[in-house]
Amino acid sequence: MRSSANLSLILALACGLGAAQTSTAAKPAEKSSAGAVNLPSEATVDSFMQQTFGYESQMSWKISSIKPAGVPGLAQVDVILASPQGQQVSRFYVTADGEHAVVGDIIPFGAKPFEPAKETLEKGITGPSRGPKDAAVTIVEFGDLQCPACKAAQPAIEALIAAEPKARFVFQNFPLEMHNWAAKGAEYADCVARASNDAFWKFIAKTYETQSDITAENADEKLTALANDAGVKGADIAACASAPVTKAHVDASLALGKAVNVTGTPTLFINGRSIGNVSQVPASTLKGLVDFAAKEGK
Repeated sequence: MRSSANLSLILALACGLGAAQTSTAAKPAEKSSAGAVNLPSEATVDSFMQQTFGYESQMSWKISSIKPAGVPGLAQVDVILASPQGQQVSRFYVTADGEHAVVGDIIPFGAKPFEPAKETLEKGITGPSRGPKDAAVTIVEFGDLQCPACKAAQPAIEALIAAEPKARFVFQNFPLEMHNWAAKGAEYADCVARASNDAFWKFIAKTYETQSDITAENADEKLTALANDAGVKGADIAACASAPVTKAHVDASLALGKAVNVTGTPTLFINGRSIGNVSQVPASTLKGLVDFAAKEGK
């Protein structure tokens, strides 16, 4: 996601993506309350994708949403690409003239660029946590139990937690629509966390460990057994997972993630600073970010 040229766009979208089925209608386009935004139609976006990726017979896509961006004058388009290598979500922006696409991340700017996200998270986090509640640094992970990248990132996250015992770590459910048992996994995780904070960490560790064995068809059976193994009563957790209040908890966690611009998992926030591709970030860099945030917080 470095350039608006076709080849760069293809490479950017392909490496930023990882879950979809086929081209389908997007959610209804939204109108901005902050002023007029020229939103491209679903047909235009679909044609753009066809022109960009049509040469690749094994590539398919799904338009997830077309809506005003958080920046005035830009339309935001979220797309899911699928290929034999996997599925992933990507985002691009369309300029007001409707003739240019901007590929990349819009990042916060200002003297304290991460403060708004930090304040939003401080007010909204409700997930299970480890570490002192009055810590100078709060690390928040938005995760999806079906997400292979989340599984791959766990060793790096666990190493960071071990290296920074004075930091607070919070897990927030963020099941992606593209994953067919992720929402159920989030509901079980929410119930396990409410039953026992200690059991929660065992539960997600074992869920990631056995991730490839879980399917939409056997998810209830597997997740119930994993809850039992974590030290809580699986039957009670299964009943809790189907309760409306549990879905409401998961929906609130999703809304919190979207409020701080989470688009994929895992996403870490270190005192409001967003970190993606966690497994590819050197351990020394992650530790340096936490140590820097601790100094800045004083």
